[in-house]
Amino acid sequence: MAKVQQDDAPDRGAQDRTVWDRLGFNIDPAGLDETAAAAALERLAAEIARHDKAYHAEDAPEIDDASYDALRRLNAAIEARYPRLVRADSPSARVGAAPSEAFAKVRHRAPMLSLGNVFDEEELADFIAGVRRFLSLEAEAPLAFTAEPKIDGLSLALRYEKRRLVLAATRGDGAEGEDVTANARVIEAIPQTLPSGAPDLIEIRGEAFMTREAFAALNARQEAEGAKSFANPRNAAAGSLRQLDAAITARRPLSFFAYAWGEAPALPAETQMGVLEAFKDWGLPVNPLTKRCETVEELLAHYAQIGAARPELPYEIDGVVYKVDALALQARLGLRTRTPRWATAHKFPAEQARTILEAIDIQVGRTGSLTPVARLKPVSVGGVVVSNATLHNEDYVRGYGADGAPIRMGANGEAKDLRPGDTVILQRAGDVIPQIVDVDLALRPAAAQPFTPPEVCPECGSHAMREEGEAVRRCTGGLICPAQVVERLKHFVSRGAFDIEGLGAKQVEGFLADGWIAEPADIFTLEARYGPGQLQQLQHREGFGERSAANLFSAIEERRRIPLERLIYGLGVRHVGESSARLLARRYQSWPAFEAAMAQAAAELAAADPELLAKPAKIPGEAWGALLAIDGVGAVMARAVVEFFAEPRNRASVDRLIAMLEIEDAEPPAAADAPLSGKTVVFTGKLELMSRAEAKARAEALGAKVSGSVSAQTDLLVAGPGAGSKLKKAAELGLAVVDEAGWAEIAAGRESVDEAVAAAQARA
Repeated sequence: MAKVQQDDAPDRGAQDRTVWDRLGFNIDPAGLDETAAAAALERLAAEIARHDKAYHAEDAPEIDDASYDALRRLNAAIEARYPRLVRADSPSARVGAAPSEAFAKVRHRAPMLSLGNVFDEEELADFIAGVRRFLSLEAEAPLAFTAEPKIDGLSLALRYEKRRLVLAATRGDGAEGEDVTANARVIEAIPQTLPSGAPDLIEIRGEAFMTREAFAALNARQEAEGAKSFANPRNAAAGSLRQLDAAITARRPLSFFAYAWGEAPALPAETQMGVLEAFKDWGLPVNPLTKRCETVEELLAHYAQIGAARPELPYEIDGVVYKVDALALQARLGLRTRTPRWATAHKFPAEQARTILEAIDIQVGRTGSLTPVARLKPVSVGGVVVSNATLHNEDYVRGYGADGAPIRMGANGEAKDLRPGDTVILQRAGDVIPQIVDVDLALRPAAAQPFTPPEVCPECGSHAMREEGEAVRRCTGGLICPAQVVERLKHFVSRGAFDIEGLGAKQVEGFLADGWIAEPADIFTLEARYGPGQLQQLQHREGFGERSAANLFSAIEERRRIPLERLIYGLGVRHVGESSARLLARRYQSWPAFEAAMAQAAAELAAADPELLAKPAKIPGEAWGALLAIDGVGAVMARAVVEFFAEPRNRASVDRLIAMLEIEDAEPPAAADAPLSGKTVVFTGKLELMSRAEAKARAEALGAKVSGSVSAQTDLLVAGPGAGSKLKKAAELGLAVVDEAGWAEIAAGRESVDEAVAAAQARA
């Protein structure tokens, strides 16, 4: 089916607001008060973490890259407005997702970061202007970049010692990845040894990917063998590289491009381009379309050239990556929490296609959410055949955002709804299920009927209601709803929760359907009911034999001892993800302490004046206040946790489970050992030795928090020439003060704070 010609890109802010509405975040960052901002950051942290896990750990993304980036921009905008609300589990401090437990872990010597994005010429100009400001470079000063295609594959780090490949690791969460050395050794494009001119130690980073031709051949073979085909080359590459059996990887031809490095005591050149040329000389494949550019015009011209060639390239790309060429400047620019300042990705526009919306079905999720899903006449969008797409919520189907404003607007300004039979326009900005962005009313059948939200759950017949302020309609059936029971149990045995080997989604569904289990505690009585003396009952189930049955019972027994954070996550409390469960576990340390605190908080919440429920910070109570005081736990999550434990059926089910378990106490957070860890630093006056941005970045790298105002909590004031009121206030409070020369000594690690303060006093 023919592709739809795209119009000029609309305003980025308007695009983001449309995406936020579609994903259920009807939020104006500039209009949020502090309470609403904290709640929004809590929701965003959980939602972005879920998408990180789906993309990086499970190779099954649920939203496109553009929507994901829009969620991150919303999070960043709120954090910029309220810096003190930045959460411990903030997406701005996170890269990728935790590595799979199926592989040995590898701690990266240097973090494997993500990239920031630009989407048009104006954003690219802003990026380059920001680089110049950070480096204090005038507009006419030379500043060269490299430009290379952004390969859509899986990041891979190759460690060579004495010029031999000794380790290969995936990116994982950026700090820790998966050991895939055996699989990397069977990739023909990766040399096992480097030539004599290469250094004794270097970690080379790049992208493992699958060509379009190899992907087509793999899917043809999968279909011939009756196996599941892959959705796209990226998923095929990720799935192939992360095989436990390297022989399977060897049968799936992967390719590799080198483009960066990690630990490297000595580099062969002083520029990005020079190092890539050395990689090429050492026998490593480097993308031939990489080019050095000296102006914005050259960068844009190369971007356009690569974009025009994109359909004919033998591999999938989704943009162009720009990097500052001079390595000395890269070192000065340094890193943000999750991205380098010296590089960015210029993404290509989304691809679009037309098809027919054949039906709107309802799916019931683990928490009872009723989500409309579009069933589509299959259509190819950017090389991927699509037959369904999420419609998010009933407002989205009707054509409105949660604020009542149209998100698909007709010629007269009215909202355009979606109906079965409509000709719809799909947009795909990444290798994922796309979203429906528009409908052609001129082609709407006369008999097409508007969508009517269900008033009862299609799974259990319970009343379905939409709470005030919520974008999603939910089933009220709770534990009696089959969809929720299935999903709750699947979540309970999932990788981040109890992770019981041999008890996956298929087994959970089968055991539940046959009445073998109905709640988590039943899993731990399986052996007593179907084990010794009755083992044949389990052996005769599809997929089980004597050995596999015994292995399952053994795996269940191993999980009777469970860390507190995994238990909390496994309970499936709404709004509590893995990071949030970790925060709660570290705060309360033990299950009895956590359980008692939640019971007390529930009593305090029940006794509170109903009018205060909208103002959680003002609700009296020691336990409730302590829960809200946890950095990273907001009112929405706190209330969800407390109400979960206040519900009698939930408590009864949890009590039956706890009786089966031995719960490990949480480990207290490790003490930070950075030179300025936990200290608050303020900069004032004009800095001449480095830009303000560079000074702030250096302070944060040393563990400090940088503040814009002086108070009794300030640990150090750095005063450049022209310092005024802040310096005066610091003197009145008796705070430690250094001049810029002293700060330079601290930043370089040559002097402690006390030494620098004393030296500054002597100079004064």
